Amino acid sequence: MRCVVQRVSSASVSVSGNVVGEIGGGYVCLLGVEEGDAEVDVRYCAEKVAGLRVFEDADDKMNLSIRDVSGAVLAISQFTLLGDARHGRRPSFSAAARPETAIPLYESFCARLRDAGIPVETGDFGAHMAVALVNDGPVTILLDSKKGF
Repeated sequence: MRCVVQRVSSASVSVSGNVVGEIGGGYVCLLGVEEGDAEVDVRYCAEKVAGLRVFEDADDKMNLSIRDVSGAVLAISQFTLLGDARHGRRPSFSAAARPETAIPLYESFCARLRDAGIPVETGDFGAHMAVALVNDGPVTILLDSKKGF
């Protein structure tokens, strides 16, 4: 499972011109579910997202978590994070999990964050989405449950 975490001052996601999810400050989490992923991968990523300390404290040091700043998460499913472009020019997405596997794990990721007290907005799984965000910093962190970072 791969998760790109972007610290934002605001973000929204639209489908067919209609906003379906919107947050103020917090994170946009782009989540790619890989074939073979399981709840252990969901737990790893959700705990990392909830615990990341990338918001500034009173001394301007990245020392606060999303809970410390009462932030929210905009979670977007993105199978293209599993794209393999090492060979040729057209990426292969064969590592991405099929929807019947990916949807429950994506929903579990969102539920775990909500259970941790973090408000979560979502996109529309499988839809063509337009994501608008203001990356604050910029701060962007890559989490990969298989590689441990």
